[in-house]
Amino acid sequence: MMNTKGEIYMAVLVAGGAGYIGSHMVDRLINEGYDVVVADNLSTGHRQAVNPKAKFYLGDTRDPKFLDDLFAKEDIEAVIHMDAFSLVSESMKKPLKYFDNNVIGMIVLLEAMKRAGVKYIVFSSTAATYGNPERVPIHEKDHKEPINPYGESKLIMEHIMKWVEKADGIHSVALRYFNAAGAKQDGSIGEDHHPETHLIPMVLKVAAGQQDTLKIFGDDYDTPDGTNVRDYVHILDLADAHILAMEYLKKGNPSNVFNLGSSTGFSNKQIVEAARKVTGKPIPAEMAPRRGGDPDTLVADSTKAREVLGWKPKFDNIEDIISTAWTWKQTHPNGYEDK
Repeated sequence: MMNTKGEIYMAVLVAGGAGYIGSHMVDRLINEGYDVVVADNLSTGHRQAVNPKAKFYLGDTRDPKFLDDLFAKEDIEAVIHMDAFSLVSESMKKPLKYFDNNVIGMIVLLEAMKRAGVKYIVFSSTAATYGNPERVPIHEKDHKEPINPYGESKLIMEHIMKWVEKADGIHSVALRYFNAAGAKQDGSIGEDHHPETHLIPMVLKVAAGQQDTLKIFGDDYDTPDGTNVRDYVHILDLADAHILAMEYLKKGNPSNVFNLGSSTGFSNKQIVEAARKVTGKPIPAEMAPRRGGDPDTLVADSTKAREVLGWKPKFDNIEDIISTAWTWKQTHPNGYEDK
């Protein structure tokens, strides 16, 4: 397969390519001319979300035989790993579910890559590895003390990749991204979780009249208005960073870790106000008790990704990000229809 630059590549495997972030990743890769293979068990993803030009394999990436069969059939050069459970509140209630799926899944995938001779992996990590940060914005070398099992599982996965590189020569980039948001501009793919726990789609559910009131969880955090502050990064900018990271590894560069964020924090109340501007809807909101495992503030210093990878986010305005999510919501009021 030849990409848009006229370079010939083998296939890229996107593990979890039917999910919210994964489906945008697949779409972006295909638009850039890559040959794409998707592996997903559809436990949280949607078959409809996968670009039809990708080759789709239905299966569990914790199943060694499934992976061995896939690697035997496809000429995979690199893996983009987006196959993990990611709900903070659920991880607090079901920690073993998260360590089983996320950590064991990483081990099984790396073992299969080793058997198949695949040497590159780009891993979707998270800001949750930092816990309550020691400073804002957060730098990659800052102290990491996760305060929920989800963040702990991702940090363990990063550690596993470091040691596997030393032993088996599998090179990796971990991308610690902050709050993924938005959708493809034409509204063809977007965010559809069951249950939905992410703020922007919950806000837009109220804007669309599908819910009477938005609940904001906690107003006693150590932030200017008492609500959580988060750094939102557009889903397509995240996808671009993964492609840059993959090409970075293929050029022979060393394994690395990068933060991905806008370097700007918005409180939950500020997000609601921005959504009111974008949608023209009143969006009633009420305060609710805190959820377990939520840090006060998470804002990235993404200078390293911009300087080393050449990452240039195109969506740097929160209203523009929300606008793409609103387009998706208006064109798909009930999300995908495959469930």
